[in-house]
Amino acid sequence: MKGTFMSLAEVRRTRRSIFVISVLFIGIIVAFLISMNTGVIRMSPLDVIKTLVGYGTDQQHLVLFDFRLPRILIAILIGMGLAVSGAVLQALTRNALADPGIIGINSGAGMVILLYVAFYSAPTSAPVYLLPILAWLGGGVAALLVFMISYRRHKGLSSNRLVLNGVAISSGFSAVTILVSLRINPEQFQFVQTWLAGSIWSKDWNYVSALLPFIVVLLPFVYFKSQTINVLNLGAPLATGLGAAVAKQQIWLLAAAVGLASSCVAVSGSIGFVGLIAPHLARRLVGQRYQTLLPTTALVGGLLVLVADTLGRWILQPSEIPTGIVVAVIGAPYFLYLMFRTKG
Repeated sequence: MKGTFMSLAEVRRTRRSIFVISVLFIGIIVAFLISMNTGVIRMSPLDVIKTLVGYGTDQQHLVLFDFRLPRILIAILIGMGLAVSGAVLQALTRNALADPGIIGINSGAGMVILLYVAFYSAPTSAPVYLLPILAWLGGGVAALLVFMISYRRHKGLSSNRLVLNGVAISSGFSAVTILVSLRINPEQFQFVQTWLAGSIWSKDWNYVSALLPFIVVLLPFVYFKSQTINVLNLGAPLATGLGAAVAKQQIWLLAAAVGLASSCVAVSGSIGFVGLIAPHLARRLVGQRYQTLLPTTALVGGLLVLVADTLGRWILQPSEIPTGIVVAVIGAPYFLYLMFRTKG
């Protein structure tokens, strides 16, 4: 009887997860069509569909495939990467406030990118495919510093110290970024300000192809490790007792989380709060099991960034509000709520 009850409960959870994932997927499709119609040149959903299948005008084809579609795909990929990175970091640190931006990964990756760009006459002259790799190195250095400072030999990793040290490291990298911005030419300074605001400045297919390999490789890798993340989320002592190679698995998952966040920063700038909000919303929808939590988190993150980018382009047309600002308007109150709840 107990086995029957458990199987029925599992069926209900599976059905709920499938329903939630389906709704989120449909939401992304709807937001995709709306975003395609957002801009100076109007395109109805029917025009979008006709152009996608090859029946649009030359102008519609140019607007859709050369300007809007790459940006929309980048927004979705960025949302997925940042969201899953945040979910992994929250599991590894067992801290509800862990996020690539809060613990300094975004700032470290961005600082390296901006230092590299400062050696070029224009940001677009930097080799596109090198940017995610450099960002990964910068984000990895930041993460390593934060984890080393937060670790205590006899007490292990302190989650509270992790967040505080992450904020401190992030502030240090941000200060270096500001110093660099004071010594560059006006064109590069404009790029720096755009990057700091979290604007999706990379809007062509080269940046899509530069970001896509990281997402395509690292997201399945993290999902493959979902059962391991479930075990690590129980805490190091219990995970060790269950036979998990805790240190080895933590290093692999941390490298994947840094790679996801850093590659996204390389093509979008500093968009915060996505890795914080998306995992929490996903947990409310499908629960704690990472087999369902990770895909749900990815879809929530992709939808969040896509909606934020669409709103940023729509509110003040023809001007734009950086995507990071729109996300911050949503994320900052939720972050304060989580801090209050965690403190309590």
